[in-house]
This record gives sequence, structure tokens and C-alpha cells, in this order.
Amino acid sequence: MTERKRDPAAGAPRWVRPAAGSLRPATDLAAAAGQLTSGGSRPLDAAALRDALLDLYDFWLTTKATEIGITTSSGFAIVATGGLGRGELLPYSDLDLMLLHDNMPPEVVGEVAELLWYPLWDANIRIDHSVRTVPEAVRVAGEDMSAGLAMLEARHIAGDGDLSALLIGGARSQWRTGIASRFDELVEHTTARWRRCGEIAHRAEPDLKCGRGGLRDVQLLNALAIAQLADVYPSRSLASPTETLGEAHLSLLNVRTELHRVAGRGRELLLAQHADEIGAALRIGDRFDLARMLSDSARTVSYYVDAGIRTAANALPRRGLSALRRPVRRPLDEGVIEFNGEVILARDARPERDPGLILRVAAASATTGLPMAASTLGRLVETAPELRTPWPRQALKDLLVMLGAGPSAVGTIEALDRTGLWGRLFPEWGAVRDLPPRDVVHIWTVDRHLVETVSRASAFTTRVSRPDLLVLGALVHDIGKGRGGDHSIIGAELATQIGGRLGLWPSDIEVLSKVVRYHLLLPHTATRRDLQDPKTIADVVETLGGDLVVLELLHALAEADSLATGPGVWGDWKASLIGDLVRRCRLAMAGEPLPKPDPIDPRIISLAGSDTVHVELTLGDNSHIYNVTMIAPDVRGLLSKAAGVLALNALRVHSASVNGHRGSAINTFVVSPHFGAPPAAELLRQQLILAMDGELDVVSALEQKEADLAGKARAGEVHAAVPVNYPPAPPKIIWYDGEAEGHLVAEIRTTDRTGLLAFLTAVFERAGVDIAWAKVTTLGSSVVDAFSIVLPAGANEKTVRQSLERELFTVLPAPPAKVEEAS
Repeated sequence: MTERKRDPAAGAPRWVRPAAGSLRPATDLAAAAGQLTSGGSRPLDAAALRDALLDLYDFWLTTKATEIGITTSSGFAIVATGGLGRGELLPYSDLDLMLLHDNMPPEVVGEVAELLWYPLWDANIRIDHSVRTVPEAVRVAGEDMSAGLAMLEARHIAGDGDLSALLIGGARSQWRTGIASRFDELVEHTTARWRRCGEIAHRAEPDLKCGRGGLRDVQLLNALAIAQLADVYPSRSLASPTETLGEAHLSLLNVRTELHRVAGRGRELLLAQHADEIGAALRIGDRFDLARMLSDSARTVSYYVDAGIRTAANALPRRGLSALRRPVRRPLDEGVIEFNGEVILARDARPERDPGLILRVAAASATTGLPMAASTLGRLVETAPELRTPWPRQALKDLLVMLGAGPSAVGTIEALDRTGLWGRLFPEWGAVRDLPPRDVVHIWTVDRHLVETVSRASAFTTRVSRPDLLVLGALVHDIGKGRGGDHSIIGAELATQIGGRLGLWPSDIEVLSKVVRYHLLLPHTATRRDLQDPKTIADVVETLGGDLVVLELLHALAEADSLATGPGVWGDWKASLIGDLVRRCRLAMAGEPLPKPDPIDPRIISLAGSDTVHVELTLGDNSHIYNVTMIAPDVRGLLSKAAGVLALNALRVHSASVNGHRGSAINTFVVSPHFGAPPAAELLRQQLILAMDGELDVVSALEQKEADLAGKARAGEVHAAVPVNYPPAPPKIIWYDGEAEGHLVAEIRTTDRTGLLAFLTAVFERAGVDIAWAKVTTLGSSVVDAFSIVLPAGANEKTVRQSLERELFTVLPAPPAKVEEAS
């Protein structure tokens, strides 16, 4: 209905021009809003602030409407959309206002609009305004998806209430009758927004309004409810273990309110610099606590949006030939069927008598890729009993089927977790649920990382003799996080507890516990120890008790864990290092003698022992990786000069090794150019000679290059580096005892920077310590570098450590963290 029927006795609407001098400015409104937002010594909390601002603007607008003659019989009405329309007005939100009129003369409409808009503009209050008749507004709602969604939540403010009701009723009626033809457009509009803004739960700086799981998605659910296709707030039974949908909505609103207040402007992106202050204002905790709460809220909203869209799609009338076909019920498992593109319970299913039904439904969902119906999950939540301990063998089998399904298992576990069913199966999950990562290289929350690792590990089940223990190990390898202490040790104890509950054999429980306890052993050893040292291999073999099964499980898990961590964490060189370590350990476990260090190429040996400098560059395993070998007289400072030459030529060092023969240093680097082809080996040789002769100060040249780049960034000539995680982690230095007296191993974890290896090795060399060997590993934007150093004779170990720490932190790209000692 878009036409107004007037009562003939009432006459035509009539607007009366206000008397000159009777209009008051809006400066008082802006001042009052600012005072409410700042709050003085006793600021309002987020919810109270929104209510106060809503009352303030409603009062001003209704008063202003009376002043300028917008009355019930004037033929005009003021309608609010956006935050003001929803009753969710934030401190720095725009005012979304529509001036409705009943076909009034253009000159009158223009005069009324100026009397309403100009005071707001003069007071620097941001407004998004429009002037329309009801038919015009309804037509816009039908043509523009964003405008149509906004009008569904319109609210009458002042003037002719019948006119506002006509608009609101007309927009909603048009939405309901046209949803069948516009549903695909709505889904496309939503998914485009998700692609553009990303997921709030796993975003470094999330978009609280438009990101996946944000406030726009709550409004989408409301739009589906207005179309009578879904509920706005489903029952409590379908709730996150910590929040209902309504609570998640309120949490997001409160964070966005505080973001506006802290930033002093209408921001939607939660920047890392504001996180601690917002967490404190909401009494949540620090930025990690805030990130965890946001993850829970956003994932709860995301779950309901996915379920709501599916429910709406199934509720729409079918078109074409599909309207003639009845949906088919396809059996999937005992008590489980497929219907209408979802996994549901069969008519004769009795979940109250069937504890294993949860896992059968989950296994069917994961293996078919079909989602579990919200009604099915709700029924399981309300009626399914707990599984007895130990689990029946069939329940364990269904769990393993689900875990081995690959990527589709991610969505299945997410749905179980958001409804509380996953927590029933694994009570230990609560400590890692929505736990934000502390390491810059991780892109997922800890619980999502575990599930992603399972998804990756499922592709490696043919590599191992116990694929069941591989996927179980992937599922629980980080389960000890979030509890304080060494997560590997705590996780091993929890793995024993979980294995007993699942009904594993005692020997299998022991293997699972070992896998969790030592899941970092292979990558850490391969990247920080000398693999040519027999003691390194012997230590790994002794730690694993000579168990080949555990070794192969750890090998596969190391790759799955890295792939599920983030881009760049797993690569050819990390794979080759771990592969070499596993190969050597296999030989030792098989009873064969440990291999000696790989011999140096006789051709290279023939070049060593002279005063000449030799540099050669060869192609590595693929077209982007190169091996650079530099042979020169072994003098202190050579490694930093060699690394500096590589950095000056835009060669990124992936790994490095140090050898010696007859007084010559043989340094081998695995590098890749930042772009294009690498420079000629002769150019590298000439620059290395200049550096050794003191004619080229590579460290100063690198510092100048970095300063020039920063200057260009400030001038806008190049893009400045952008942090890739939220919040950034500080660098860390961990010390380990070396293989002999006077030997130490320093592991440095930090974000990468140009010439980092040159800067670090220069620190060691200035301190008078020798570098016996080095393992350099780059993981995306992070590096883990290990250096085995030899202290000067008679030097005090503690004093040298403290001095090195101070100097190393001066070249690392972030403030230092607390130094950790290895046990």
C-alpha cells in the first residue's frame, strides 16, 4: 500500500510557516552530545550512552519539528533509519533522516527541508538525508538493496504518523512479497560484503559493522524475520557456550560504541592501538580478552546467519520444475537422513536413547559436505544424553570418520561448537575456544587452528601407519594452551585424559600423549640444531624412545600444523630440513650407524685454503630458489659482511650454514630474489671483497637503504609496511646450553626486516664471539634464527649474555620481550 487515503472532512494537509526569530540553533545539541560522550569524571557505560543519545536526538528532532511546523496535520513527517531508526545510536554515527511529504508544493518542501537540515549542518552534525514522498521512497527501496534493508528498520520521529506508517508498512510489505525474486540478490550482496570486509573472528583489525559476524549480519537476520523466513533471536538451546545471539549482538554494539568514544570519530575498524583501552572500558580485560570475546560473538552471529540463510532458502516457494518435485529423504546412517540439502534426524530417531547419534549426524555432515539443520542441532542439544566413558567403539569410529573428512569437517565442528555439543564431547575445549594467538605467524584462534590442522592432516593419512592417531593428535596438539605453563606438557596430560575417555588402548594413549608432548620437537630441532652433529640425532632418538611410529606421526603433524598456522610457514626449505632430520633419525632407530656430516664437495675443498675469495650462485630446487656459496679467509665479521652483501642485492635469506676448511670459511646461503633474477655471482664477489677490505660498510649501507625507504613511505612514494596481525608480538630471545663448555645457542624470534641476518651477526662479531653454525628460517613475515656461538676464552657467560641481549634488541624491529631461559 503506497497511496494515502484522506478523510475528506479533514481537508488537505497544511504547513504553517514558523514566525521569524522563533528558531533556535542546533549548537546546543552538539554540545550536549559531546558532553554525554565524554562523560566527565563519571562516564556512562556503553548501553546507557546509546540510550541517552537516542533520547537527546529524539527530543531535539521532535522539538525542532514543532518549531518549523511539522505537525500531525502538516503533510510532513520525519523518519529515522540507520542507528537512530534501530534505537542503536552511537556517539559519532551519522544521522540517517528522511523528510517525508504528502505531495506538497516543491517550494514548501524546499523551505521545510532547509529549516530542518541547515541547523544540523551549521552545528557540524553529520547527516545522511533525503526528501521523498512515500511512493518515491518505496520505489527506491525496491531498486536499491542497501536502501531497502535500511527502510525495514525505519522509525517515526515527528509529524504525520500516518505518513510514516504508510512508508514503513509499504517497505515491509514490498520486502515480504518480493523476497522470492530478490533472495539471490540479497545473498550475493551479503557474500560480497564478507569478501570485502573479512571475518571478524580471524581479522587482525576487524570491521565490527560490515565484517562477517558483525552488526550488518544481525540486521540481515532481522530482514529475514520481517520477510517471515527466519527468527530474529532463536531459542537459548541454540546458543554459543558463552553467549546467545542477543548477547553477541549486544557485545558487538558495546565494543563499537566504545570504539567511537575512544577514537573520537565514527570508526568501524577496531585498530590495535584502541584495543586495550576498549577492553578496560568494558571491563573485559586486555586486548587478548577483547579479541576472544569478539571472536565468540562474531562466530555466534556467523553461525546463526548461515542457518538463517539456509532456513530462508528452504522456506521460499520453489520455481520451475523443482516446484513439481517433492524433496527426497535420503538415508545417510542409522537415524540420519538428508532432506532439502541438510542433514536431519529420521522420523524414528530417538536421540534421548541414542548417545552416539550426535557423532553419526556429525560424520554424515562432514562426509557429505551438507550442513546440519538448526532444528536437528536444537533437538540434540535438548535431548541427547552424555556419552559414557569410555566411549563405545562405534562412537570413536564416527569421530574418526568426521575428522578424516577433510575441509568439510571445519564447518561441522564449528556448528557443533557454537551449539554447545562439541564442548560436551570435549570438555577440555573450553580453555582454547576463541583463544587469540600470541604469535604473529598464526592467523586463526587456537581452537580454529586445531580444526584446520585436522583438515590438513587428513590429506596425510596414507603416509603413516596409524592415521587414527594422526588426526587425533592434530585435534589436541595445542589443547594445553590457555592454561599457563608449557602447553606441550599440559597438553600431553590432557591427551592421556582424552584418550582414556575415547576408549583408546593404553598403548595408543601413550603414543597420542607422546605426539602432543613432542609435536614441536622436529621443527624446533631442524631449525635450531646442527643436523650433521651425531648428538643432535641421538637426542631426538632418545627423546622418542626409538619409536618409529611416533616419528612418522610427528613428521606428518609438523607439516599439517605449519600449513594450518598461516601463509609462508611451510615451505620447501622447512620441509627439507625436517625431512633430513627424520631420515637420519630413521637410520639411527633402525640400528644403523649415524651418518657423519655430509662431506664438502671436493671441488669446493680445492678452492679453500687460499687467500682468494670465491662466490658461486646455482639454481636450487625450483626456479625461485638459489644457493649462494661464499668461500673466503676465515676472519671474524665475514658472515655479517656476506649476509649484508646479499641483503643489499635484494636477496632474501631463507637459511644459512657455516662450515670451515683449512683456514677458509665456507658459508652457504639459500636465497630468493625479492623480484626478478638474482645478480651475477661476480658482482656479489666484488662487493664481498670491498666489504672485507673496509671499502664497503654493508651495515651502514643497509641502514641508509632502510632510512631512504622510510622517507619515501612518508612522502607517499611507496607503501609503508602494514602490521599483519593483531596485536603484534614483541621479539623474543631464548638461550640454550651448547654442546660443549663455552658454547651457547641463541634462538631469536622476531618479525623480518631487510638485512636482519647481517645486523644480528654483526652484533655477535662486535662482541668478540665466534659463530660455530647458524640456522636461519623465515616463516612468512616472521623469522626464527638460531646461532651457535663460542664465547671468548675466560669470558663470564652471564655478562656476555646480558651484553648480547642489549645489543640484539637494538637491531630487532620491536620492543623487547622478557628473556626466557630453556630448562
